[in-house]
Amino acid sequence: MTIDATDRRIIAATQGGLPLVPEPYAQIAEDLGIEEAALCTRLRAMQDRGVIRRIAVAPNHYALGMTANGMSVWDVDDARIAELGAKVGALEYVSHSYERPRALPDWPYNLFAMIHGSSREEVEEKRAQIAALLGDACRGRDILYSTRILKKTGLRLRSKEG
Repeated sequence: MTIDATDRRIIAATQGGLPLVPEPYAQIAEDLGIEEAALCTRLRAMQDRGVIRRIAVAPNHYALGMTANGMSVWDVDDARIAELGAKVGALEYVSHSYERPRALPDWPYNLFAMIHGSSREEVEEKRAQIAALLGDACRGRDILYSTRILKKTGLRLRSKEG
């Protein structure tokens, strides 16, 4: 999968975030010397081709008062993980969830869900809600609490010179 020079310029212009202006796509298009409609068409096409996965907000949960953040891990019946994982991922307090292979015998968990809250008690209440949603399809669980922010950026293109 390749991208042309214009797509590369669009990625470079957006990889650090969208400008905080009323019309961010218009601003990016102007900066790049292309029409806003062309910019949006190219972004959609890159998503459709899998070049970019999504355009999304990556909030700093700590700055928003969500200082108790935990990656909950679940040992979910393989026959139901797609169905239940989608339900967990749709919860408003889960920022992201995904399926991963188990690493037996030490790591029996195959469903991961990041839970955000303003206290550990709040996160534990939310984790109990997930446990109830998973019901008897869940055979085990744990949670790993964040102690600091490790990464808040996506992929960065290097310049051709670098």
